[in-house]
Amino acid sequence: MKKIRNVVFWCFAALIVLYGISWIPTFENADTTWGITFSQYYAMEELGLRWRDAYLAILDELKPRKLRLVAYWQYLEPKPNAFESADLDWQMAEAEKRGIPTTIAVGYRVPRWPECHWPEWVRRETSDTFRAEVMQYLAWVVEHYQNAPNLERWQVENEPLFSFFGVCPPPDSSFLDEEIALVKTLDPSRPLMLTDSGEFSTWRKVAGRAEIIGTTLYRTAWNQYTGWWTHLWPPSWYAFRAWLAEKFSGTQKVVIAELQAEPWAAGNTSIVTVPFREQTERFDVNEFERTLVFARATGLSEIYLWGTEWWYWRKTNGDSSFWDVAKKTFDTDGMMKEI
Repeated sequence: MKKIRNVVFWCFAALIVLYGISWIPTFENADTTWGITFSQYYAMEELGLRWRDAYLAILDELKPRKLRLVAYWQYLEPKPNAFESADLDWQMAEAEKRGIPTTIAVGYRVPRWPECHWPEWVRRETSDTFRAEVMQYLAWVVEHYQNAPNLERWQVENEPLFSFFGVCPPPDSSFLDEEIALVKTLDPSRPLMLTDSGEFSTWRKVAGRAEIIGTTLYRTAWNQYTGWWTHLWPPSWYAFRAWLAEKFSGTQKVVIAELQAEPWAAGNTSIVTVPFREQTERFDVNEFERTLVFARATGLSEIYLWGTEWWYWRKTNGDSSFWDVAKKTFDTDGMMKEI
């Protein structure tokens, strides 16, 4: 019995040592490209912003190098077979004026809580009908934007095979493959990105399905099962998985598609209901800067920050500190070289 205890002890000690060592290597990339995700839905419906003003301020004052926009189904097809694209057309046009390479996320599961977004008229209880309606919407979006000069890649759905989060139907890998095939058939010239959790997934299910994997990177978050948690993965964990995916799955590139740069509201409530002081207790400027350094240490060359609308909202409510840090980040001669 004593021998077994000794073996367990030394195995546990070895794991602790290995974990400590895993924090030593960093893979900083001198050519890190910083981008942002912009959500019209989040800016307008949750933060109550004049979303066009927010968008222009983000593009002109922060000057992100990359951009991810969202083709929200409920905005693009508010009535069956009646497509209205003026808002997303305008976002794409403004990005094109500034020469910003842009990813469009398309599907019924796209960025921002509750994760799944569809028009009120959609009947989800009839699965075949729902799938047909999704495919029609996908086809329209791809055909409408495939000639946009600044369109860099498509993202099909958002974390589509991750069932741990969101108010969504169960993951359906076979239907996802149909969506991917449709997008690639309609626009074979552009690469396709699939996203997955960086904290709760191995990326095994998405690797090889698309040319690019987009991972999340959250350090402090909340969910209904564990409450608040701070993840323990070192930067090398992301670097190692990216190497595995690129080496063995046919994935060409791994990027950080969603880097936490705003606080999480417990219970998935609106952030505007959380007092200013509590927001910064959960995620302050120092944590923002540490998160940027952590993300760069992964060595992943593209990093899209999540929370740009919130920085603007804070700025319009008297606190520009997050906005100022972000502005330095997008300046290639700024903050990231000084830290």
